[in-house]
Amino acid sequence: MAVSRGVSGAGRALGLNTLVRLRREQGSDDAPGYPSLPEGMTAPLGSDAVALPARLGARIVPWLPRVGCVYADETHWWWIVPADSDYALPWPSPAHYEPGARIPEAARLINRPDDTVPYTPPILLYLALCRVTGTTPDWSRPISA
Repeated sequence: MAVSRGVSGAGRALGLNTLVRLRREQGSDDAPGYPSLPEGMTAPLGSDAVALPARLGARIVPWLPRVGCVYADETHWWWIVPADSDYALPWPSPAHYEPGARIPEAARLINRPDDTVPYTPPILLYLALCRVTGTTPDWSRPISA
């Protein structure tokens, strides 16, 4: 789906990806903000977060070859992933996807990778979450007609 803008129908088409990005950039002023990245880290692909109940956090770590920045409070762990890691990927319950990595201020950094990139690989995080929750990955489900 493309939306045209401009005068008399002239202009460039906006794709779904652009519309999603623009909507996310609007954000909300009363939403919690992203905590500062640790010193020396950069997020070249933008940042979103996947929130999981704390009881699942430690169970997922062994399934991941690389763990990026993870923030936690008493009830949740937030895994930093590249922006738009939810594109065409419905994260299974009980995960909650947070565009813009909106994380409560009370959350504290519990894992920092050794390099300068804060990301946990999103597909591997998704598969690990499916594994510990007994959920079939979305692309493996039968299609109904």
